Amino acid sequence: MNADSGVPLTSLRVDGGMVVNELLMQFQADILGVPVIRPLVNETTALGASYAAGLAVGFWQDLAQLRENWGISHTWTPNLSSETRESLYAGWKKAVTRSFDWIENA
Repeated sequence: MNADSGVPLTSLRVDGGMVVNELLMQFQADILGVPVIRPLVNETTALGASYAAGLAVGFWQDLAQLRENWGISHTWTPNLSSETRESLYAGWKKAVTRSFDWIENA
């Protein structure tokens, strides 16, 4: 992501059903080397739709008012050293490379 966007990742905000999986969220923080932040509302897609509707009918005044509602439920911080993280990533890339051409065309 850093290379593609040109913007360094300083944290990852997550949402959806998997954010309740504590092990997965800690793993994400460890592998990415940045804090992973879960909001108070796990399903932000539905929340965004309701915010858009509320803005359309004048229930919410502006985006600043919506931003005031956002809050953090939990933050996971990385616990792996850079050396361990790089070693695990290298092993993952090696495994992916070995899976190339796994199935041959008939």
